[in-house]
Amino acid sequence: MKKKEDLRIIKTKASLYRGLMNLMKNKPFEDIKISDICKVSLINRSTFYDHYNDKYELIQSLMNDMREELLEKLDKSKKTKNIKEYYIELIKVLLEHINSNIDIYSAVVKINSNSIARDMMTDAIIISAAKEIDSNFENISSIPTKTIVLYYASAIINIIIDNLYNNKQFDTKELIHIITELTPDLDCFKPIK
Repeated sequence: MKKKEDLRIIKTKASLYRGLMNLMKNKPFEDIKISDICKVSLINRSTFYDHYNDKYELIQSLMNDMREELLEKLDKSKKTKNIKEYYIELIKVLLEHINSNIDIYSAVVKINSNSIARDMMTDAIIISAAKEIDSNFENISSIPTKTIVLYYASAIINIIIDNLYNNKQFDTKELIHIITELTPDLDCFKPIK
């Protein structure tokens, strides 16, 4: 069970996260100073250092929190009868998460071209998909499950990142359609009876 954080710490972290994201909308991450983050967050510099060693630790903390939130949502996704349906459901949950946090994803991916969001999403998908597949499906191929999951997760994430980076409108329905068309039935897995 996860230990509850003090409300003051939660508020401080949220304020620092918002401040960093507001700055990243207009400025590359590398050009942002801790003093800038503290100023827009209305947080004292010493308070910042009570929680983080540097801005890299701050952004890593933000991505870790988003990863945990995404993993919770992925774990609650609907159960499916085959792998293709599972991947489509997983993609829908991921896209809902992106849409509900579009400012963060846009700032990190589009404006800053930072791979930390890509890494976070890939990691969450791999963890969730490997757990789901190992629990409900039997791998009947000679390829390890983790390799198959990594292959498809990387493809899915690259399509989503490209869409975030290159398009003004993040079109969830179009992305689901594209990924559904590109995802095979994955006959290398069969349901565990």
